[in-house]
Formats: sequence, C-alpha cells, structure tokens
Amino acid sequence: MTTVEEIRALEERLREAELGPDPAVFEELLDDDAVLVDQKGRAARAKRKVVEAHRPGKGAKFTAVEMSEESITVHENAAVVTCTGRFTGPQFTGALRFMRVWLKKDGRWRIVAGSIADA
Repeated sequence: MTTVEEIRALEERLREAELGPDPAVFEELLDDDAVLVDQKGRAARAKRKVVEAHRPGKGAKFTAVEMSEESITVHENAAVVTCTGRFTGPQFTGALRFMRVWLKKDGRWRIVAGSIADA
C-alpha cells in the first residue's frame, strides 16, 4: 500500500467516525499534542475537545458526510491533506474546508496539526 493509499484509508475512517459518532477513532488518530486551528483562527491543543464532541448521545450528529476536493501531498514521513467536507445533520448542515498534517510516529500515522474553515 502506498502512503497516499494509507492516508486515504485513514481519512475514510475519520469520515465514518463523524457518522457514528465514534470518539475512539479520534482518540487513536489525533496526536496527544496535535495543534488545531478553529474557524476563528485560534490555535489550541484540542484533542480532548474533539474526542468529547464525538461522544455518542443526544442522537446522531450527522446523517451524511461527504468529502471532496481531496489533495494528499506526501513528504517522507509526513502528509498534508486538504479537502472539503459536506455535512448534513440536525445540529449542522453545511460545508467546511480542512487541512490536516499527518506524521508517521512510532510506525503509526497520526494527525499532528490541522485547520478548519468555512467553505
């Protein structure tokens, strides 16, 4: 499997975890020190917040999640992904742009940085 195929499979796991929701996937794939930039440009180590936001309860967050415009650029043991996500659900329906930086650490790919913006 190529690096692009590995990252594409991990990105699909993230998409499916949004539908669950499945916090274990975010717990596994987000590095403990991941720096995430929100829609207002604020950077934070937000792994706990992301995992908690995906805990089950209060019904499904999304009934559909579709990713498009995906681009994966590989840099040895790192990969940069940009994509657009279209989300449909009772709490939010709309499109968001993502950028994620994946780093292979200890033989596993993890997200070490990312950003989100309105599409």
